[in-house]
Amino acid sequence: MPLSIAFDNSYARLPARFYERVRPEVAPSPGLLVLNTTLAGELGLDAEALASPEGVAALSGAAVPAGADPIALAYAGHQFGQFVPALGDGRAVLLGEVVARDGRRLDLQLKGSGRTVFSRRGDGKAAVGPVLREYLVSEAMAAFGIPTTRSLAAVATGETVLRERPLPGAVLTRVAASHVRVGTFQYFAHRSDEDGVRRLADYVIERLYPEIAGTDAPYAALFESVVRRQARLIALWLSVGFVHGVMNTDNMAISGETIDYGPCAFLDAYEPGMVLSSIDRQGRYAYGRQPQIAQWNLARFGECLLPLLSDDRDKAVELVVERLSGFAGEFETAYFGRFLEKLGIADERPGDRDLVTGLLAVMQMGRADFTLAFRRLADLVDPEADTEPFLSLFGGNAGVEPWLTSWRQRLAAGSRSAGEAAATMRAVNPAIIPRNHQVEKALDAIIDGSDGSAYIRLLQAVTRPFEDRPEDADLAPPPRPEERVAATFCGT
Repeated sequence: MPLSIAFDNSYARLPARFYERVRPEVAPSPGLLVLNTTLAGELGLDAEALASPEGVAALSGAAVPAGADPIALAYAGHQFGQFVPALGDGRAVLLGEVVARDGRRLDLQLKGSGRTVFSRRGDGKAAVGPVLREYLVSEAMAAFGIPTTRSLAAVATGETVLRERPLPGAVLTRVAASHVRVGTFQYFAHRSDEDGVRRLADYVIERLYPEIAGTDAPYAALFESVVRRQARLIALWLSVGFVHGVMNTDNMAISGETIDYGPCAFLDAYEPGMVLSSIDRQGRYAYGRQPQIAQWNLARFGECLLPLLSDDRDKAVELVVERLSGFAGEFETAYFGRFLEKLGIADERPGDRDLVTGLLAVMQMGRADFTLAFRRLADLVDPEADTEPFLSLFGGNAGVEPWLTSWRQRLAAGSRSAGEAAATMRAVNPAIIPRNHQVEKALDAIIDGSDGSAYIRLLQAVTRPFEDRPEDADLAPPPRPEERVAATFCGT
């Protein structure tokens, strides 16, 4: 008997041109790799049932759960700046939507479940490495407190997919507030389907931004709200050294969640120009360029909304430009606000932002490890503490010691006690991140068929990122030169 889930599929009630109905391909021999029991509970799902043979069949695509209405969503997108008018879910199927215990409506999507009408020449499958990478990194981002899609389960399919070499196949069950993207709006706008754009905007407002429904200018408010959420999201990415890798417009969710973890990675040494995607040969999506790219993507979103904003195109463009200009201020407020928290500083004062930029400058010059520098700084709130573990990260860069003096003076003049400042810093500066070399090592062990214990251990550590656990101490350091990962891959 198939697994039954209480789906309520609102997107499938939109007009047929928004999606194509499709059934996942049958996985020949599904086997559970990892199940997020905590998330299952939040969704009101029975973790024991999900882990049963019937549940694993549903999570692999081998069986469609009762109540599901599987669809592949249509969308377009700019990929590395080039517009592609028809993309869509080429290897993903939206099973349906569930209403979580807290009242949120959330998508359940199978990623890697086979070909759809949007697959073009792809096989629609996913290899175990990219599936487990997305599972681990998305759950780490959630633990950091960064808006993100979540991972409910990863299931091996029992078949082989061909990439650079034959690899074991897998399916990810992804949970999202919505899978509507900037590219979804572009799909209809490119076709001059104003009714489609309007219906999509109304749907997004009702589902994701109900507070603006019924206002005098709901579509302008929608654009402004999305700009605000994206500005805050990118600021949070930068605060943990996250590099998305492929910030195409079809990879920007209207919900303001991080979505589509392909060639993503985290900084080791602080370097704004760092590119960690194998397919980003021009550095378009480098760490430090992510705010500008987000703003560019949002401009494309604004273009889609022009017919809804005013019958006068010039006035509509003016509205988009005006609201898009707010991105920079929103981003800077969120960015410096977060980085001042990372420095333990409350109640921003003139000159505080110079402390942020000053530290980052000496970090870049000394090639200091981004994560460890901020984490170890919390120990130096005490003026009697040993500075050597912190200073050793900077490669002998003398500029960091004057900065350290200025920072301590600012903390002493602030409203927080030393203990409060240190506690604040340890609550926002992770001790453990998904280090690229550690992730690759754990995935290689699974792909090569040895065992998954390293992966499970790393997953448990990165989902408790702010704890100093002696047993996880070996997961904290940056890679040795021979361990460095120069590029990550999307897996398609």
